[in-house]
Amino acid sequence: MHGKSHDTESFLSSDLVKVDAHEIQPEEYEEAPELSDEAFERGRWLIAGTEVSSEEGKAAFRKALKRGRPKESAPKISTTIRLDADILAAFKATGRGWQTRLNKVLREWMKEHPVTF
Repeated sequence: MHGKSHDTESFLSSDLVKVDAHEIQPEEYEEAPELSDEAFERGRWLIAGTEVSSEEGKAAFRKALKRGRPKESAPKISTTIRLDADILAAFKATGRGWQTRLNKVLREWMKEHPVTF
């Protein structure tokens, strides 16, 4: 029979209570130095475990900090159209991505029925 082991949840939570209750003292701030431009220049840049140049690392860092979705070369346009209820229900019943599938069907129709201006 195994000896008594720690109940991981209660063991961990007791440490978290101590951590939450701890008030950081001014001298503790020295343990984590401020990141300066000089520190970034001295550092090694790794992307997926592979060392890269500082230029590549900085570019990846800037890209990661950008908010929102990446810009698309041909962005979708929001519009309102009227569809028969059964058609809408059929596409929605296919689950997430139904609008993309509807777009694909319309694109296929356009290939078969080219529009000339």
